[in-house]
Amino acid sequence: MVKIVFIALLSALSLLGADVKWEKELSAAVERAVKEQKPLMVLVTKNGCRWCDVLKEKTLKEPKIVGILNRDFVAYEGVVDAGTVPQSLMTRGTPATWFIKGKSPMFEPIMGAVESDDFLKALDIVKQEYKKSATQK
Repeated sequence: MVKIVFIALLSALSLLGADVKWEKELSAAVERAVKEQKPLMVLVTKNGCRWCDVLKEKTLKEPKIVGILNRDFVAYEGVVDAGTVPQSLMTRGTPATWFIKGKSPMFEPIMGAVESDDFLKALDIVKQEYKKSATQK
């Protein structure tokens, strides 16, 4: 019994420190998303952007969101200052969260730092739309 409690506690603690698994290159992220048949989430940020930091350090650290992103999505962060954002995904402000199927955006981007509950709703909508479009082939 003690072993079961210990394993459960260890599993729970490991989720608390979990991070989103970010792909380092956009081309690798696109390739993986297509291969694994998952939507690609592209987060567009800028160095020194306060709201980018809020989104990354609050919403994207939420264990439930981290679990969903790591299981059901491929994630990539493009930084405007570093030149790692394709021109087609540039926006007037940051952060901008895009959801991509194949090489095309599924929706307009989510702009700004979004609260966890709203971000979870958005992830659910993206997953539903992705599955729906996959079955309509």
